[in-house]
Amino acid sequence: MSNWISQTFPNVIYQGWTGDTGWWTAIVQTIYMTFWSAIFGGILGLIFGIGLIVTAPDGITPNRTLYWILDKVVSIFRAVPFIILLAFIAPFTKAIVGTQIGTAAALVPLSLGVFPFYARQIQVALSEVDHGIVEAAQSIGATFTDIVFGVYFREGRSEIIRVSTVTLISLIGLTAMAGAIGAGGLGNMAISYGYNRFATDTTVVATLLVLIFVLIVQLVGDWLAKRLNHK
Repeated sequence: MSNWISQTFPNVIYQGWTGDTGWWTAIVQTIYMTFWSAIFGGILGLIFGIGLIVTAPDGITPNRTLYWILDKVVSIFRAVPFIILLAFIAPFTKAIVGTQIGTAAALVPLSLGVFPFYARQIQVALSEVDHGIVEAAQSIGATFTDIVFGVYFREGRSEIIRVSTVTLISLIGLTAMAGAIGAGGLGNMAISYGYNRFATDTTVVATLLVLIFVLIVQLVGDWLAKRLNHK
């Protein structure tokens, strides 16, 4: 068995498990980029998504100007391809983290790349909450915070989990793309040490590991969505 593995995946074995080019290093870098980008981009996406809902013409605090600004910011960032975004905000990235390359530097474009997608997903998820429940809460004097967290988040929690799962899967794909241009992770492993060196086995294993990450996120997300569905 060991002979078959060494013959079939020679480059995978050569990369090793630890060290700067090791598989464990690439896995940790991918998890690191995904986790922190999900936190920063997720918070920003939530703020914009909630803002779009509450300031809409039929929202609880209609504000045409603020809604227009939020909508345009989200639309503009969504329209920019991620590769172009990486280059466009490079000076901004360097100003924040002190460098334009590496795993830490990738967090800035990843967060800005995922937040508009998540904002739209949150907007759609919360828009499906029964407006009658929102009006009922308003009629009994519920505060802004009560309506957002007690009505929108409570009633839409299952759908929020689903859209969060979709966003995380999309983010994993972005980390692979960022890794392909020097940010580290499995994307860097697949391109720099696989494709560019004609090491097909390295590319295949890196791709399979990314697919495993996606599968885990999908299964956990589906389980949570079903568990939190109160209907």
